[in-house]
Amino acid sequence: MKPIYPVVMLVSLLIMMLFLRIGVPANNVARKEPSDLFVGIDAAYENMEETKQTIDEVSSYTNLFILGCTGITHNDTRLDEMCQYIYDKGMYFMVYREHYAPPTEWLEEAKAKWGDRFLGFYAYDEAGGWQLDFQGHRVVSEAENYTDAANQFVDEMNWVLDWYKWSYTNSTRYPLFTSDYALYWFDYKGGYDTVFAQLGWNYSRQLNFALCRGAATMQGKDWGAIVTWTYTNPPYIEPRLELFKDLMLAYENGAKYIIIFDSNEDYTHGTLGKEQLEALRVFWHYVQNNPRSSVPLSDRVAYVLPKDYAYGFRGPDDKIWGFWEADNFSDQLCQNLGTLIEKYEYNLDIIYDDGLEPNNTYGYSQLIFWNETITT
Repeated sequence: MKPIYPVVMLVSLLIMMLFLRIGVPANNVARKEPSDLFVGIDAAYENMEETKQTIDEVSSYTNLFILGCTGITHNDTRLDEMCQYIYDKGMYFMVYREHYAPPTEWLEEAKAKWGDRFLGFYAYDEAGGWQLDFQGHRVVSEAENYTDAANQFVDEMNWVLDWYKWSYTNSTRYPLFTSDYALYWFDYKGGYDTVFAQLGWNYSRQLNFALCRGAATMQGKDWGAIVTWTYTNPPYIEPRLELFKDLMLAYENGAKYIIIFDSNEDYTHGTLGKEQLEALRVFWHYVQNNPRSSVPLSDRVAYVLPKDYAYGFRGPDDKIWGFWEADNFSDQLCQNLGTLIEKYEYNLDIIYDDGLEPNNTYGYSQLIFWNETITT
């Protein structure tokens, strides 16, 4: 059955355009707690006063704030101050960390002071993307074949994240979050509880949603979306209309976490201007008044990729595991997915033939395999 979401999107955009023209009264966006939805900002700059000003600004129309700069999060004194500030605003929060886990004492105090408002750690990011693009570090430096690369990636990530999860305390295990722009399946297998699909540049939004949501669904995890840079220089983030469209697309696709990245290139100041914040405020108003309909898994279709075939899907020159060039098979996969996304839109997930049992659809209406076989 053809989904009605494009109609919903059109109506939403018309509402948004009206709101952006006349404004949404502040008393109409008083913060409530939408069920199974976290909306917020990832502030990845070190300026604490500016961070507090941002928290003050958005606390009435978001419920999540991510402390995303190690200049704050690797300093326990500064971290305590900022966590308490967010907590006092009644918001949930995450803490970005890399290279070392927080001490046991800090975690025990965090549990006592902030309870479930402290959601967990945003640990590292873009492991899959860096594997493809070799941006300073790869999880896997060399491999004999696709399976060898997959096994190394998953084993190494499991080792790193298991240490992160368990080395600091015997009594508290906080979830681990990350964001990425590729290889979501292997991020989840590596040990993450939630992955945020990055929305930026000119990458296909729906393709990344299908990849991330499919990986989360099959592995029993949560997923989200984070709007990142569109430009490499100011204003970095896309204009308000495009931003609102991305937020709405993530909402209609079922993302549990919907976030906007906020930092300049030097991690010294935020980048969100009045028009981006207005788009976020209108989006919050919309989700308060328009609960999304849950799409049953049985109404979705899954396209099944070959096991361990970690292609980036960003164009004909993308690579497989960062080592092997795309081939004719890669091109055919892209064509197939383009056709299926056009046909099924929000109802298409992308998964891997990774331990799938014969004649089992895993709750989907059908599985469409890369070799054109179909399981219904």
